[in-house]
Amino acid sequence: MNLFVARYIGFAFAICITTIIAISFSPLANAEPSHGIAMHGKPALPKGFKHLPYVNADAPKGGKITYGVRGSFDSLNPFIIKSIRTTARGIWDPVFGNLVYESLLFRSRDEAFTLYGLLAESVETDPERTWIEFHLNPKARFSDGKPVTIDDVMFSFNLMREKARPPYSSRMKKVASMVRVGARGIRFNFTKEADRELALLFGMMPILPKHATDAENFDKSTLKTQIGSGPYTVDVIKPGESISYKRNPDYWAKDLPVKIGHDNYDMIKVEYFSSSSTMFEAFKKGLFDVFPEGDPSKWQNAYNFPAVKDGRVVKDVFRPKTPASMLGFVFNTRRKLFKDRKVRHALAILFDFEWANTNLFFGAYKRTGSFYQGSELSALGRPASIAERKLLAPFPDAVSKDVMEGKYLPSISDGSGRDRKVLKRAFKILKQAGYKLQNRKMITPTGEEFAFEILTTTKEQERLALAWQRTLARLGIALNVRSVDDTQFQRRKGQFDFDVVIARYYASLSPGAEQEFRWSSSSRDIEGSFNFAGTAEPAIDATIKAMLAARKREDFVTAVRAFDRVLMSGHYLVPLYHLNEQWVARWARIQHPEKLPLYGYRLPTWWAKQ
Repeated sequence: MNLFVARYIGFAFAICITTIIAISFSPLANAEPSHGIAMHGKPALPKGFKHLPYVNADAPKGGKITYGVRGSFDSLNPFIIKSIRTTARGIWDPVFGNLVYESLLFRSRDEAFTLYGLLAESVETDPERTWIEFHLNPKARFSDGKPVTIDDVMFSFNLMREKARPPYSSRMKKVASMVRVGARGIRFNFTKEADRELALLFGMMPILPKHATDAENFDKSTLKTQIGSGPYTVDVIKPGESISYKRNPDYWAKDLPVKIGHDNYDMIKVEYFSSSSTMFEAFKKGLFDVFPEGDPSKWQNAYNFPAVKDGRVVKDVFRPKTPASMLGFVFNTRRKLFKDRKVRHALAILFDFEWANTNLFFGAYKRTGSFYQGSELSALGRPASIAERKLLAPFPDAVSKDVMEGKYLPSISDGSGRDRKVLKRAFKILKQAGYKLQNRKMITPTGEEFAFEILTTTKEQERLALAWQRTLARLGIALNVRSVDDTQFQRRKGQFDFDVVIARYYASLSPGAEQEFRWSSSSRDIEGSFNFAGTAEPAIDATIKAMLAARKREDFVTAVRAFDRVLMSGHYLVPLYHLNEQWVARWARIQHPEKLPLYGYRLPTWWAKQ
């Protein structure tokens, strides 16, 4: 028997065993079923609510929208390592919506972290969240008309355990058992290693049809059309170029409260472009409909084409109430050159934000210093509380004095691009780390020239890196800016094959298990994880654990602020900048609701004007 056959038989056996356990054991519930579940507190919307507060419940159905994205695609499977960054957009998509696959619960974007019923009509758990139980909606159907059953749920979770990428596979390690409860119920009993957020994350796991999923080849990329329970089905595929979806007229959940006002187009198309400049030119010609803009210079100067002047293209400004995301030059600490925190600190000091903001961005940006800036979760400008100090006490070297006292700020220059005070400060730190200047070149403690490479994929990234390069050169540090195509960039980033890379860490009002995938020691060596910095620090692990274990809001805030302090003190990246706004250009036939949810605009709630 070859290894592959053995693995497949083992997978099938695991499903059978789980089913046997499920049938033979069904504990009595000791909590009341609910229409929703919140990470902290209770859901804001009562049972029987009509629709989410940020949709237009009367939005017209029909028409078409085309989205534009950079890059390419080679798979329709978003759940495996091989296509983690090359899956066609829209299949399972936080921006365009989960068009094909769905989860048991649906997340409201107007609350920090609250889920309401979707495939599951109710949910219940104990106060400690040692288990969670879902009861399926009897109306739930896949696009081929077959009902969604507990067998499909159990099959999906076993498949994720065996063949999916993290975090789907890693979550399953914290399940002690899956138990069938009656005809439409399923309970997950968690191990002692599980945290309080895990119960909610299971409500957001994808559910696949057992009868229409190739379990044997699930870990391989595929362009075969997938069947799900979502509002759309795949229509036309042009590999690497475009993918189109058509509305399922028999979509089972179209009248559910969480889906009212969503999924308003008859057709959705995603077009792929090789570069941002090509993509923008295509938008100007009306080849796609919505263009999120992040470049202040373009927002000020490039939107002067005829369609903007005559009102056919509208420029929208949205102001969400979430923390600013962290954009930065991320150091790969797996590289010997970046293992020393002092070195990373010195390099961060040498980014001249004031010069870049004035000369490249028309002064539009604000400097980012915290991973949760603009919210109560941020430690920036706040002295550590007694509770924070107690949490951080076992790690006396993890947080620097200025960060602990709330006095830390990213470096501030005179904006000249050659501020000698900034250069002297950075040089002093490098000398303390054993570096020296020799023949106008910075030399490492081992006698080598201080040189490294940064990967970029766009002209905007390259321009930013060149600004940093110019300042570094004044201290004899050689930065090579290497521009690569999107495919190579995603491959090298996924394999951690870089010195420095530009990355963005999106922030929410309820950070949780995603931080493990970004920063914890458990994700450091997992290919495809978002732990680009290669961090494996006990203080990071401990603060994430405290964050996930918190039951009260004040304990949660304490843990997140302590976590923020550890990241700031570690200088794992050069913090860059953020906007307090979201900029989106759209062709005027595409409309959006008046109310903006907490997390900002939601494309799945927009519609086409007839």
